[in-house]
Amino acid sequence: MFAATADPAAIAAATESSRKKRDTDDSSIVGSDFEPWANKRGEILARYTTTEKLSINLFMGSEKGRAGTATSAMSEKVRTRLEELDDFEEGSQKELLNLTQQDYVNRIEELNQSLKDAWASDQKVKALKIVIQCSKLLSDTSVIQFYPSKFVLITDILDTFGKLVYERILSMCVGNRSTLPDHFSPENVNDTAKETCLNWFFKIASIRELIPRFYVEASILKCNKFLSKTGISECLPRLTCMIRGIGDPLVSVYARAYLCRVGMEVAPHLKESLNKNFFDFLLTFKQIHGDAVQNQLVLQGVELPSYLPLYSPAMDWIFQCISYHAPEVLLTEMMERCKKLGNNALLLNSVMSAFRAEFVATRCMDFIGMIKECDESGFPKHLLFRSLGLNLALADPPESDRLQILNEAWKVITKLKNPQDYINCAEVWVEYTCKHFTKREVNTVLADVIKHMTPDRAFEDSYPQLQSIIKKVIAHFHDFSVLFSVEKFLPFLDMFQKESVRVEVCKYIMEAFIKHQQEPTKDPVILNALLHICKTMHDSVNALTLEDEKRTLAHLINGFIKMVSFGRDFEQQLSFYVESRSMFCNLEPVLVHLIHSVNRLAMETRKVMKGNHSRKTAAFVRACVAYCFITIPSLVGIFTRLNLYLHSGQVALANQCLSQADAFFKAAISLIPEVPKMINIDGKMRPSESFLLEFLCNFFSTLLIVPDHPEHGVLFLVRELLNVIQDYTWEDNSDDKIRIYTCVLHLLSAMSQETYLYHIDKVDSNDSLYGGDSKFLAENNKLCETVMAQILEHLKTLVKDEALKRQSLLGLSFFNSILAHGDLRNNKLNQLSVNLWHLAQRHGCADTRTMVKTLEYIKKQSKQPGMNHLTELALRLPLQTRT
Repeated sequence: MFAATADPAAIAAATESSRKKRDTDDSSIVGSDFEPWANKRGEILARYTTTEKLSINLFMGSEKGRAGTATSAMSEKVRTRLEELDDFEEGSQKELLNLTQQDYVNRIEELNQSLKDAWASDQKVKALKIVIQCSKLLSDTSVIQFYPSKFVLITDILDTFGKLVYERILSMCVGNRSTLPDHFSPENVNDTAKETCLNWFFKIASIRELIPRFYVEASILKCNKFLSKTGISECLPRLTCMIRGIGDPLVSVYARAYLCRVGMEVAPHLKESLNKNFFDFLLTFKQIHGDAVQNQLVLQGVELPSYLPLYSPAMDWIFQCISYHAPEVLLTEMMERCKKLGNNALLLNSVMSAFRAEFVATRCMDFIGMIKECDESGFPKHLLFRSLGLNLALADPPESDRLQILNEAWKVITKLKNPQDYINCAEVWVEYTCKHFTKREVNTVLADVIKHMTPDRAFEDSYPQLQSIIKKVIAHFHDFSVLFSVEKFLPFLDMFQKESVRVEVCKYIMEAFIKHQQEPTKDPVILNALLHICKTMHDSVNALTLEDEKRTLAHLINGFIKMVSFGRDFEQQLSFYVESRSMFCNLEPVLVHLIHSVNRLAMETRKVMKGNHSRKTAAFVRACVAYCFITIPSLVGIFTRLNLYLHSGQVALANQCLSQADAFFKAAISLIPEVPKMINIDGKMRPSESFLLEFLCNFFSTLLIVPDHPEHGVLFLVRELLNVIQDYTWEDNSDDKIRIYTCVLHLLSAMSQETYLYHIDKVDSNDSLYGGDSKFLAENNKLCETVMAQILEHLKTLVKDEALKRQSLLGLSFFNSILAHGDLRNNKLNQLSVNLWHLAQRHGCADTRTMVKTLEYIKKQSKQPGMNHLTELALRLPLQTRT
């Protein structure tokens, strides 16, 4: 009645807020070092599967199952619900037979959804029926291999039910404006909520069968907080005693696991009850090897080594809960109790899986002694050694025991005949060996793995474990000269016959090398091994390889090439680059990197010789230049080739290889007509003209210092380039051609100076060759006139309305070029600049601010010595008003 008068939205918001706070507080007791059940859930479902047919009892709902209408009397509603429970007890179920595992999982999921739907539609009794029905399934062990997975699926439904009940009662505790305190006591709970809570416990107590009664009560254990402060602490021992009535040891141990799970969530501080649960389990442990279990296994045709691992998830969880932050005294007592029990391999495995790694590592020899005494028949010893190895990977045993531990473990592991059993153990113990021993012991272990995994190509079924071994070895050997001196390391790599796996391993090795190799190396052992690994990666590239994968492989190979240095032995370095080119010819980024590396090598030679090459070094740099000239044509990217031709030509010029530099520049010029209109940039097609403009501006800067060839006439490279630009098919409505011609004017202006702006040491440019010769200057002026005529011709074409803005901008740009680079004392040039000024303003398209600043600049420059002619020019440049 209280709940009916409250605002539902306000109650929901307040309930959610307080629930989140309480959940945070409850979970804070258990730290992040406690592995939650959710982490184990997926592994259990994947591991415990079956191909046998399963059955399930489905609840058949009736109209009586629907809640009464809002007008029904409360007493009538209660009577109806009691009748429904009686109906369920009498049997309103349908058994589905011959279900596959996936069908079974789907049915459980349907039940989970039905539970939520029933609850949402206020059919609380139907929801309870579904939970009881699901809990009953946990007493069925007819398909025993599937039981752990069934437990996971059913307890998911129980968790949902427990959460729904708790939140329902919690919402009844919240008034219009108040919420429960974070750590509320039963005094804060109103009578209606308490009565509802008691009603739930009474309903559950009336369930006749033990297993559903236990599970459903355990699922709502948290609701005891509404009734009394000691409710949970009183219920836990009672529920622990209830489990004693479950005869099947497998069903019993999973019931204990569920109680531990709920206990850790609700009351992790009540460790005494959890400990009682554990010691109860030890008292009944001998049932596992009893006649009843043996008879059941015979009926189902299940062997004991297949049966015992079914206990592991539950036992591991129980041991984890008990041992969490437990004092060493308790852990030692638990260990001693386990030791006293016969056939205790299963227990011992759970102890090693759940106890703190430090506890196990410090008592490692004791555990080895216990493993030796175990009976081999039920639970194989190699699994125990695997669990021990997992602990030793996390914590170190006493130094004096380390070799003996390895010997004892490997004695058992190396005798294993089954390759899967062997590799699962070896994988764990490789880490221990790498961590505490030298390359000699690691080599012995790798040799043993090869010996066991090579017959019948057993390695093909164990690639994940073999990859794990490689990763562990590399993680502990950062010195690659030591790693590759391990005799069996490369033969171990040969076991990776599947190409995709082999490439992944090679990538991992190269990533580790790039990360950990601090200094460049020339160690032949490292070079030979890594060249082989890089070649393996390169050879995996084919027509179907994705671009991302190619980039990754190229990045790794380039990382290796960068780390190879032969010091001052430049010839050996060049030989390495020649070999690399032949090995990695299918990866363009690697070839580009090699060309840059060879160019850098030529410049290092120049630096060592201080620009004065001897006959030997001159021949060497020519060899470097030849390497680049031969390699560049094999590249696909057009701008990659253009830029490398220019860069390599600059390097050749710096090393006084003039004819070779000319060859590079001619190759670049001849390549320009092949530049397509659109190019691919990061997967998108973009116009190429802006890139071409950038390249040509860079090219012009280089051409300033390139001396003319004595047999080819004045400015032969500039003329060739201008011809190519003239013939190139430019985009319609594009002004890039004129921008290029403007840059050419800048170049020709710089070439007409008596002394050029910059030079290359020991290379005579045209200013030295011609010495301001009048014929040279005349040729230069002719070219200028030709280029200017082209620019003016283009400006005349821009007369349509939509092109007037472009005409104004280009006209002003041309004016600025003449102002910066031209001799305005020349009357023709002076008049041209005035005409361009008027053109820029003619149709009102010019930016007034820009024009004002330009005019101010001219007036300021006119005051400089020798610049009086600009005063007259300024007077001839009027500013157009907006009107």
